[in-house]
Amino acid sequence: MKYDVVIIGGGIIGTALLYALSRYTNIPRIALIEKYKNVAQVNSHERNNSQTLHFGDIETNYNLEKAVKVKEAATMLVRYLELYAKDSFIKGGKMVLAVGEREVKEIERRFEEFQFLFPNIKKIYKDELAKLEPAIVKGRNNGGKLAALYSPDGYTVNYKKVSESFVREAKKTDKTVDVYLGTEVKELRKDKDTYIIKTSRGDFSASAVAVMAGPQSLVFAKQLGYGKNLSILPIAGSFYITKNILNMKVYRVQLEKLPFAAIHGDPDINNPQQTRFGPTGKVLPLLERYNYKSISGFLRTSVWNLRGVLSLLKIISNKPIFFYIFRNLTYDIPVLGRWLFLKHVQKIVPSLKYRDLRYGKKIGGIRPQVVDTSAKKLEMGEAEIVGDKILFNITPSPGASVSLKNAEQDALKIIDFLKPAFSFDINRWCRDFGSTMQKVAE
Repeated sequence: MKYDVVIIGGGIIGTALLYALSRYTNIPRIALIEKYKNVAQVNSHERNNSQTLHFGDIETNYNLEKAVKVKEAATMLVRYLELYAKDSFIKGGKMVLAVGEREVKEIERRFEEFQFLFPNIKKIYKDELAKLEPAIVKGRNNGGKLAALYSPDGYTVNYKKVSESFVREAKKTDKTVDVYLGTEVKELRKDKDTYIIKTSRGDFSASAVAVMAGPQSLVFAKQLGYGKNLSILPIAGSFYITKNILNMKVYRVQLEKLPFAAIHGDPDINNPQQTRFGPTGKVLPLLERYNYKSISGFLRTSVWNLRGVLSLLKIISNKPIFFYIFRNLTYDIPVLGRWLFLKHVQKIVPSLKYRDLRYGKKIGGIRPQVVDTSAKKLEMGEAEIVGDKILFNITPSPGASVSLKNAEQDALKIIDFLKPAFSFDINRWCRDFGSTMQKVAE
């Protein structure tokens, strides 16, 4: 089975690339290989993420430079959703909540800096909060300061449905676009100018390959001698569930010096009767949540070697990271764990009771936190390896929100691999999605 390009991995990143290559390039033969029987069964599945479309307005760990980039990427995806995947999202409000004088000052400063970039964002205080989100104010100590940055432009997204839409739209061309589901890749190797992909369905060959398989991408990279200085620290995120108590997404001011989100409240796109709070974060020896076969991949990419352990010791010597890890370990203690988690949720909904929370079974995924064992530090953003006519996308940041922008950039890299035979229609892409690549096109 011979193709010009083979994509390994059918999550939102892999399917977005399939869409970009099939609709905006003249590459005639493209295949996507996915080991599960449907696309988006791991971190792109709606139960395994917070279903948020990030813009950078309420994510207080984003500086202005990053927010500019994330807003562009998210706006591209919004254009796609409104054209081709209207059943995959709900639009509503969102806010970042500040509790206490220090946090209130932080979001007031942020409002002044970011207002020009997000003209719809509003700075609101207790009285207006009580109208928009009564549960936030009810039962709260009157002595504490309270404020929020509110935006009406919040999106709750089912990224599994978006991935399925990317595949449908990709197939609406006269090219050969084949999707092989239930097909596990056993080995990836290079033979002269061709990549050989051995799978449970037989052998594939391709001139260029894009491995879009999350943390599993690093497993394949190491098979080919790439990413020797990288390891995966798998952070498992879990959620607690309560009855529908919030009207919108409510985030908290980000914990300083941490790459992990503070606990927030989200509506569930598949169940409007409940609100999810999370994520918690703990290290598990898995590359895929609830898939114990992925332990072998963890062992091949993990930090449990000399350089990795030294890196880990240096990372956790950072006080905020140490206390984050310790605190999240306590959430697994029977009875006590739920009570400790409740104390953080009550910063959002003070009146919530112990009996109101229940652990969300089989909800939550794995964040593949990349560790650079040479520099002994966490890689805070996107981790992608570019090799000889091959890409390994390990952890795009911030994930699904930048899937189309990520697809644009990776499609251009693949065209560069295969030049001068093929091209990317930048002008049409920019007309459709408003990318800043228009400057390049001009």
